[in-house]
Amino acid sequence: MGETHIVEIPVDEEHQQKLKSAITMVSAMESHPLAEISQSPGHFLLLKLWQREEDLFGRRMSRKESRKDGIRREIFQLCCFFFVFHGLFLTILFTSSNPEHHHCKKWWIPSVLSAFTSLVMVFLVQVKLCRYWKVDRQLQRDRVEARALTRCIQELRMKGASFDLSKGPQSGKRMKSSSVEIKWKPLTWCSHYRVTLLLACFTGLVLPSCRFILCA
Repeated sequence: MGETHIVEIPVDEEHQQKLKSAITMVSAMESHPLAEISQSPGHFLLLKLWQREEDLFGRRMSRKESRKDGIRREIFQLCCFFFVFHGLFLTILFTSSNPEHHHCKKWWIPSVLSAFTSLVMVFLVQVKLCRYWKVDRQLQRDRVEARALTRCIQELRMKGASFDLSKGPQSGKRMKSSSVEIKWKPLTWCSHYRVTLLLACFTGLVLPSCRFILCA
């Protein structure tokens, strides 16, 4: 039989430290929650489904934000048209008033014209505001649900395979807020539709102004 020769390869302290750190890194990666999730089909599928749902929530909220901006611009344009119309209307009424002519008897004609136009504009603004706040409520509900889903995803990533698969994101109705806000409905309504109230008050001031300009 031939003799067996054992060759010893000298390893310095630096190589030993690198070898130990590599072994430690591999063992840490094996015990990492994400590695546990990748090895568990149920947890891996749940993570992918929740990530996809989170992406859908983000796109939906982005569309609703754009829709809110569009409605806000439409309301601003209607308000600008409202004030421009009344500015031109009162200017024409003032320049056409003449004490020598008997325009005072027909003061109701420009008043009716102003009131009809104002009511149409106020109605359009109110419709836009109702639509705006409806989209805002939907957006707030989506944000609450998206935050609950994000918390579940973070918990799943931290716990790994020990995460309970029967647990899901809580809906906005079941979640309890730590701070309770007491809102008075009339005050909330006035806050939401203050633009409509402003236009209606301005209309009420314009109506007697027609008679004052023509009959002064």
